[in-house]
Amino acid sequence: MAKSIVTLVGNPRPASRTHQVAAQAARAVADRLDDVKPAETVDLSALAPHLLAATPSAMVEVALDLVRGADVLVVASPTYKGTYTGLLKAFLDRLPGAALASTTALPLLVMGDARHALAVEVHLRPLLVELGAHVPTPGAVLLESQLPDAEEVLGLWADRVAPQVAAPLA
Repeated sequence: MAKSIVTLVGNPRPASRTHQVAAQAARAVADRLDDVKPAETVDLSALAPHLLAATPSAMVEVALDLVRGADVLVVASPTYKGTYTGLLKAFLDRLPGAALASTTALPLLVMGDARHALAVEVHLRPLLVELGAHVPTPGAVLLESQLPDAEEVLGLWADRVAPQVAAPLA
């Protein structure tokens, strides 16, 4: 049975560059693995008004189920204030501990300045590990200046992490 890659995008802007880069990253990883295909994308920009609502939203619950059920989860965010967005944190905070225990998570940050390059390993990776995910390193970092070369940059990254992703899927 084919395994799926779900993409989680934590950018508050719809149709963002982060969304495009996350889709490219999911395709790059899928292209390097046997029987793994990109599936759905959870774009948190559409869920933002419902995330902090007093009553649970069916849309949010569907998104949480999709994320929990992913074999591989690409978690992408722009870098705000040296880390991932609060929108992404608000969504992931709805997952109980060990919710991602059967998931390989691939963190990806898009950033304007290379000074924040460690944020993917220092901030986002530990959050995903706390949720139980297997998180191969390195996480992906894409500078805004690299956006025109995103396919090449993400391809090199996917070459490095694909063997680490393949092992738990076998």
